[in-house]
Amino acid sequence: MLIQLVVAFIATISIALLFDVPKIEFFYCGLTGGIGWVVYLLVFEGIDSKVLATLAAALTVSFIARIFAVRRRLPVTIFLISGIFSLVPGAGIYYTTYFLLDNKFAEAFNKGVETISIAISISFGIMIVFFIPQKIFLLLNNMRKKDERKKWY
Repeated sequence: MLIQLVVAFIATISIALLFDVPKIEFFYCGLTGGIGWVVYLLVFEGIDSKVLATLAAALTVSFIARIFAVRRRLPVTIFLISGIFSLVPGAGIYYTTYFLLDNKFAEAFNKGVETISIAISISFGIMIVFFIPQKIFLLLNNMRKKDERKKWY
């Protein structure tokens, strides 16, 4: 699992580089994607459902992206887009098309339904976290700052 965490971290940084994210934010983008992928692996190992594992990972990535956006005072899309990229069902889209071209319509249908379900779970994960008001994230950030001030005095 450690190898997959490192690969997800590096892949997420690569996506951040592709989207011209400021270099100083690469670590946070990589952390977002790496943690999201580990959550996906742990949930998938526990319940053996790609859709629910993707939902849990999308919730995690969205939550972490919002926290980083508030703390770093940057748009949430910087962390969210690069972090969510590892969850996108690209292989599912490929195999759906492959089965269609190979005239295996039953397999294409099954893979297509799974792929669409995963895409919908990513959307729901993002939506659920974005229903949380911004003030809550600002309060969390302010509480953290107050705790840091107490440590120094």
